[in-house]
Amino acid sequence: MLTYKQRFIKFMVENEVLLFGDFTLKSGRRAPYFINAGKYRTGTQIAALGEYYAECFLEHGVDAKTLIGPAYKGIPLAVATAIALAKNHGKDVGFCFDRKEAKDHGEGGMFVGQPLAAGDKVAIIEDVMTSGKALREILPKIRGEADVTVSAMIISVDRQERGTGDTSAVQEAYDAFGVKVYSIVTMQDIIDAIEQGVIEGKEHLAAMRAYRAQYGV
Repeated sequence: MLTYKQRFIKFMVENEVLLFGDFTLKSGRRAPYFINAGKYRTGTQIAALGEYYAECFLEHGVDAKTLIGPAYKGIPLAVATAIALAKNHGKDVGFCFDRKEAKDHGEGGMFVGQPLAAGDKVAIIEDVMTSGKALREILPKIRGEADVTVSAMIISVDRQERGTGDTSAVQEAYDAFGVKVYSIVTMQDIIDAIEQGVIEGKEHLAAMRAYRAQYGV
């Protein structure tokens, strides 16, 4: 019986989201793997993805009244996670997302969806974290809207790579903002899945271990 983490890794490979080879990342680093979340583009895929996020949410006991999906990639993720929590786990939470510019007519405000109120606990739903840029951009908007507590940020993959310093982007997020970041899987989980035969790719293991040795934390 596969764990939900192992099933998610298979899901990424089957949908060509997780690729192995030789890739130059936005950071300039050459990596033996690449994660292309843009390959999620159907109802079936986003429904399954929401369930994996919901599993991670529940595994870590995240306490949140509202899920926030940073525009634009986070929007469908937050919605799909809220649906999965309600439909499959009997947990009804709100969701909202930010506008790129504040609306000065109609209901107004910076966010669409569940209103944020002082004292609320919220969780941010995103795809991956490389530099922490999305968190740095969304936090001032959230805190400008209401005095809420950001209980967690949930991402799909923790690359377990150094960020701007000697710690990972995930650790930097906690050190700088006090936000705990949970991932459905880590880079080590993916390496383990290859070693255990959950997915193909043993020919890439040496390169992946070398990459982790060079850039990992």
